[in-house]
Amino acid sequence: MSSDRKQAMKMLADFSTIGMSVAFSVFIGVWIGWLLDHKVFNGRTEPWFTLIFLGLGVAAAFRNLFHMARRKDL
Repeated sequence: MSSDRKQAMKMLADFSTIGMSVAFSVFIGVWIGWLLDHKVFNGRTEPWFTLIFLGLGVAAAFRNLFHMARRKDL
């Protein structure tokens, strides 16, 4: 395999890792908020914990992006 192809595959792997990290952070935040709203508090707090944990998931995604950018120098 040529060095250009190896470098392209490495970049593809790095960028797919970044995308999955962002998506999983947001989805896990929403899932935890939904579980708290519906399973723990039986819908009494319905949109609030979902929205709070959505925000925390987005913050975690940006934190992951920041750390990956500093580590990889993208």
